[in-house]
Amino acid sequence: MNLRPLPAITLLVTTLLSAQAALAAETPRADQREANQSARIAQGAASGSLTGREQRRLNREQKAINKAEQNAKADGVVTPQERRKLHRAQNAASRDIYRQKHDAQVKP
Repeated sequence: MNLRPLPAITLLVTTLLSAQAALAAETPRADQREANQSARIAQGAASGSLTGREQRRLNREQKAINKAEQNAKADGVVTPQERRKLHRAQNAASRDIYRQKHDAQVKP
């Protein structure tokens, strides 16, 4: 009996399963939104519509979202509940960016 194909099949199955797990842990929409929001914060700081304090607070909020995303990815799968939580946090951050950029405070 020839058992040589068994290690090759095992390797193939392991590779496919790990690739599937890696794909399940990707969050391309969250990553793109994160980049867009960081650019909005930078633009607001450059234009003077955000004060230094507002910019620091918004950047801290972005770091917290990034940490939550990394925690969600830690087990290799981002569940629908985790995606929903990230989406809601990003919605709140987007609202905060808009409100801070359009309030009466300007950089001195």
